[in-house]
Amino acid sequence: MTGAEVRAMKDEELKLTVAKLRSQLFEMRTKRVTETVTDTAQFGKVRKDIARLLTEQTSRSKKASK
Repeated sequence: MTGAEVRAMKDEELKLTVAKLRSQLFEMRTKRVTETVTDTAQFGKVRKDIARLLTEQTSRSKKASK
């Protein structure tokens, strides 16, 4: 997910995507315990996507409060 894609999303889409990615990260962590994760690079990718989305949410809320 790129920054341009994140900026193009609506506020509600951002919230839903963050929730979806957080649940995906949780599922990946549980799979790691049972050693069924094949692509460990996904952990970093998902965490970075979550950070991008949260950063955009924060910047939008700061703009709205001004």
